[in-house]
Amino acid sequence: MRLSLADVMHARKAISGVAARTPLVPSPDMSARLGHEFLLKLEITQPTGAFKLRGAVNAVSVLAGEFAGVTCCSTGNHGRAVAFAARACGLKAVVCMSSLVPQAKVAGIRALGAEVRIVGRSQDEAHAESRRLAREQGLVEISPFDDPLVIAGQGTIGLELLEDRPDLEAILVPLSGGGLAAGVALAAKAIKPSIRIIGITMDRGAAMYHSIRAGRPVEVEEVASLADSLGGGIGLENRLSFSLCRDLLDDCVLVTEDEIYDAMQTLYFEDRMVAEGASVVGIAAMKTGRLPRFGGAVATIITGRNVDMSSFTDVIAGRGVQLDEIQVKGRTYAA
Repeated sequence: MRLSLADVMHARKAISGVAARTPLVPSPDMSARLGHEFLLKLEITQPTGAFKLRGAVNAVSVLAGEFAGVTCCSTGNHGRAVAFAARACGLKAVVCMSSLVPQAKVAGIRALGAEVRIVGRSQDEAHAESRRLAREQGLVEISPFDDPLVIAGQGTIGLELLEDRPDLEAILVPLSGGGLAAGVALAAKAIKPSIRIIGITMDRGAAMYHSIRAGRPVEVEEVASLADSLGGGIGLENRLSFSLCRDLLDDCVLVTEDEIYDAMQTLYFEDRMVAEGASVVGIAAMKTGRLPRFGGAVATIITGRNVDMSSFTDVIAGRGVQLDEIQVKGRTYAA
């Protein structure tokens, strides 16, 4: 199974009018810190609050009229997007999630009319339930990352980035199951082969990061994180996103929970934006010097705004946040 720029171009037509073409804006604070232009691709402005709408709409648009319903596993944003797209097409949607998913995300999916099933404490357990439903109830499963239609839909972000700024030197992509990173890298490198695509994720339970280093999909223990949207495995039978990320990403970088905490504060106080911890890993990597200084413009994707607001307000107020066995210490923001 191969994907090309043509698949991404087709996806752009399919999602037009449902998923938004999102703004690309400069971050004056980060640009000043780094000495080069630092740009924010605002997927927080999507109708469902996150980039996942692109892939879900592309997939559901193909399935509408052929199936009575869809199912998926999700850490939150994919489920919300599938629920939104399914409702628009009059399809039943069942979203399977682990108990680690914040209640705010569960409630948001139910509000869109989808059935939610909470299964176990890992994305892998939720995935097993989604596969069972597809097999026993005749629903079609839409993977959050390992689906050609989903990857092509996410790739439309890469198109928009290089249309708006052909001079981009690098794109920093939050990395989880790899659907976003694979799609963006596929599109961007087809247009501009010299561009650097760097995947960034948290240092606890980073499935794609460890899989790339092992040379094959591996399992990791899933744990609570401020970047909860980046949690979950990539599937030991991964067909697409692993190989695309392995072949197309120029680097993968890890950031700590403390660094994510600091970056959430930075985005809020300097750019006045409410966003999930997963959205700020690119900022965290640049602030901590984990990436080289670039000579030209760099963009990162602010992937979603569907954050648990009680946790978010703790971060903004400088209070500590308990994540299972670890506590992220509070700190007052300092410019």
